[in-house]
Parts: sequence; C-alpha cells; structure tokens
Amino acid sequence: MPLVNTKEMFKKAYDEGYAIGAFNVNNMEIVQGITNACKDLNSPLILQVSAGARKYANHTYLVKLVEAALHETPIPIALHLDHGDSFELCKSCIDGGFTSVMIDGSHLGYEENIALAKKVVEYAHPKNVTVEAELGRLAGIEDAIDVSTEDASYTNPAQVQDFVERTGVDSLAIAIGTSHGAYKFKPGQKPQLRFDILKEIEKKLPGFPIVLHGASSVIPEFVKMINEHGGAMPGAIGIPEEMLREAAKMAVCKINIDSDLRLAMTATIRKHFDEHPSHFDPRQYLGPAREAIYNMVTHKIKTVLGSSNKAN
Repeated sequence: MPLVNTKEMFKKAYDEGYAIGAFNVNNMEIVQGITNACKDLNSPLILQVSAGARKYANHTYLVKLVEAALHETPIPIALHLDHGDSFELCKSCIDGGFTSVMIDGSHLGYEENIALAKKVVEYAHPKNVTVEAELGRLAGIEDAIDVSTEDASYTNPAQVQDFVERTGVDSLAIAIGTSHGAYKFKPGQKPQLRFDILKEIEKKLPGFPIVLHGASSVIPEFVKMINEHGGAMPGAIGIPEEMLREAAKMAVCKINIDSDLRLAMTATIRKHFDEHPSHFDPRQYLGPAREAIYNMVTHKIKTVLGSSNKAN
C-alpha cells in the first residue's frame, strides 16, 4: 500500500469517535516498534518527523525506513512533517515524498500565521498533500520547540472559523492545556484540559479534524525506571490518559505522542546497561528498546486512541 495523506483517515476518525496516533520517529527501531504494534492491532498510523529528526537521521534515510514499513504491513500510513517552521522546509518535505505537513506559524501574528499557512496549502494541495496548522501556543520544551509558560496561550474559539476558511488547511492544532516535553506542569499543579474550549471549537468547525500536540502522559513506570537506573527526572507529570481518550471521542482526530516513546526507550536502555554493564552489541540493548516502543504504542492505541481495528 502506498503512503496516504490524512484526509480520509481523519474523516473516519471523526465520524467514529477515535483518534489516530501521530508517533515521532528518529531511527529504525522506533519505526519498527511503532509499525509492528499498529499492524498487530490493525490501526491506521501517522509517522511524523520533526525538523530535528530529519537533520539527525537524514531525510532520505527516514523516508526509506517508512517505505520499508509499507512493505511489511497493509495498514494505511501517512508520513507527516511535525512543526515545520517555514515554507521552504514544508516544500522540501512535500517534494521529498511526505504526504502531510504541519506549518507552525503560531509564534507569528494572526495575519502572518494565516498568510504562511495559506502559502503552504497552495503548494501542497495540488500535490495531494494535506496541511496542518496551529492556532494558539503550547508551553514546554521538546526538540526545537521552546515556549515559556508566559508566552503560551489558549486557542481563541472566535478565530478558528476565520482561520480555517482563509487558509484552507485540512486540520488544526489547538492549545487547550497540553504541553510539550516531559515536564508539563509544576509540582502540585493538577493537569487539566480545557474541554470548554474544545467544545466551542467543535461548534465553530463541525466535522473538522482537531489535533492535540504535547499529549504524552509521561507514564510513571518509565520515569521511575529511569530514576532507578542512574537518571534524574523528579516531578515529570503528563496529561492523564482518560482526558486524552475523552478528547479523542470529540473533535480530536490526531494525538501526537513523542515524549512517552523517548521515555520508554531511554528507560529500557538504562535498565539494560545497569543489569548488563559488559554488553556492547547495539542489538542487545536496542532490541529491548524496540520492544518497549511496541508495548507503549500498543498501550496508547488501546487506552487513549481507540483506533484498534480501524485501519480498513
């Protein structure tokens, strides 16, 4: 099956009340762990690449890894650029085989954000590539994203219809309380998604797919494992999974998951070296790490996304 864009994926997800996992990839083991889990659960999949991952692993290598996954599984897979910060980067990914791109102009003024998103749409749509944009700003640090709490802002529901109509984007990332990275909240602060904002946006854009970034739950099991094996991650708190599942039943059709994958992989490798300090064969520690990625994605599909058996 060739790569697909997100248009039909999102329509089905919206109509049936589930979300599709958009999992960030950086290397072969991560791609394998994710796609194997989605294959076994018959779940549609978005593999997404940040600008940092593209620089680290090389565009061609990442695309070829995803193409290899297509040969191994019959599920629909979209290849998506996560947080593209310029028209040039989006264009390069579109020309290089991506089927979906995100143009993130959330740091710009409202009119500048519209102009940039519209420019990407006008280039992408004739090539059958879908476009995601962002309105509102998430706090947190992850990869190249670094937004302070003071600079973060919730999405204004009064702007969403105008933004979508003027840009022509296919999906919209919103800010309703999620945050990038593992340190999403201050100690003692209770995580809370603004479902009131989500409901207002749903009213303004009926049937339109909404995206949640910064939606890792920072599963305590892996934070504990890292701390027990030489790490130091006190106070890492994520979004409760029951809140994400509720959002997936509403207008949210795509949920981004990156930090949880990193934590699962890092915790497993740390544990392996702690227990087997003489090992030096990468297969000895990357194999268990790949399995941890598989188990994490399986858990997310069943607990958060609700996308099992939705691939056909």
